[in-house]
Amino acid sequence: MSETPQNESDTFEIGDRTVHRLGFGAMRLTGDEIIGPPEDEEQAREVLERAVDIGVDLIDTADSYGPAVSERLIGEALGDRDDVLVATKAGLLRNREGEWLAHGDPDYIRNQVLTSLDRLRTDTIDLYQFHRPDDDTPFEDSVAAFAELKDEGLVDEVGLSNVSPEHIDQAREQVEIATVQNRYNIGDRGAADALELCTEEGIGFIPWAPINGDDVDEHGDLLDEIGDEHDATRRQVALAWLLERSEVILPIPGTSSPEHLESNVAASQLSLSDEEVQQLTDAAD
Repeated sequence: MSETPQNESDTFEIGDRTVHRLGFGAMRLTGDEIIGPPEDEEQAREVLERAVDIGVDLIDTADSYGPAVSERLIGEALGDRDDVLVATKAGLLRNREGEWLAHGDPDYIRNQVLTSLDRLRTDTIDLYQFHRPDDDTPFEDSVAAFAELKDEGLVDEVGLSNVSPEHIDQAREQVEIATVQNRYNIGDRGAADALELCTEEGIGFIPWAPINGDDVDEHGDLLDEIGDEHDATRRQVALAWLLERSEVILPIPGTSSPEHLESNVAASQLSLSDEEVQQLTDAAD
């Protein structure tokens, strides 16, 4: 791998936009427990700028990260760039205790899109995702709000997050679904059914927590063994495996550190053998 990493991952089409499959998750550009601003806002903006400089053109965030902080920093650092697809989400409320409270009321979603547009300094959100189904609001009502925002030109593409295959099928009856964002990584395959559906249908699958520490450590010995063969870290191997796992997977590792950012992007230069990919795939079976 080169000393100055560049994003060498394959590309994927989200609507009419083509992006590299290895993106960046901006959740960590906030304070502790994802509440409030980070200790160093200037460094957070530098991380975003550096990500774009080394070829990252898919950045994922949400109005609940901070709340509002992550979106604001992205708007300040990048503005409305044609060469970067910014995805955000609505559908979760936060409080000072750090809880994540589902809130899929259509009026709330319509209000939130306006605040996200303002913070991101754009007229249209590239990819707007429903963050989580709400037991107190019919799923189809929430999805209808996203469909209406797309019809009104406030949103280019619609995505879902934390959903089952049944949710995906139901939503696709109302609006084209560009992406699905569920938890998935080397140690947590709970969303395998959703990934299978997305792979079959050509829907982008964004795995959140793609290199979660506990999940990676669960298979640390195997990851280290393969990493030694490639002069790579276990986290780089875990990211490389995700890129090999399915052509629709769009990992979005996040960090507030420029060094970790570059290490993550360097994973796109790692070429695993078919045998290594299979070993990692079988590891959680």
